[in-house]
Amino acid sequence: MKHQPPPVVERFGCCRVGEVGVSTITAAELEFGVADSGSDQQRNREALDRFLAEVSVAPFDRLGALAYGPGRLQTRERRRDGLDKLIAAHALALGAILITNTPSDFQAYPGLVIENWLE
Repeated sequence: MKHQPPPVVERFGCCRVGEVGVSTITAAELEFGVADSGSDQQRNREALDRFLAEVSVAPFDRLGALAYGPGRLQTRERRRDGLDKLIAAHALALGAILITNTPSDFQAYPGLVIENWLE
């Protein structure tokens, strides 16, 4: 949110309204970032509100829960990745492409399509 690399800004600029969204789980992580931002909290709150006004927030529903079970089973040795597992399951359930600058965090999820907009 704070440091948007030019390639990411450019990719967002090429997207139409409704083409890009975030998982409620990602939105929750962003909310934590705002809450934990100390003296920058007001500025970060405004930035997050502007961002979430531009993208849809997809609810994590039963289909996400169904996708989570098999994904967690296949990646259970990766204990520290609890939220990543939920985000991956949500993307799979939505049939969405997961955009991340850390693709290695998600490569263990079969069938998940990943893009890194920094490459």
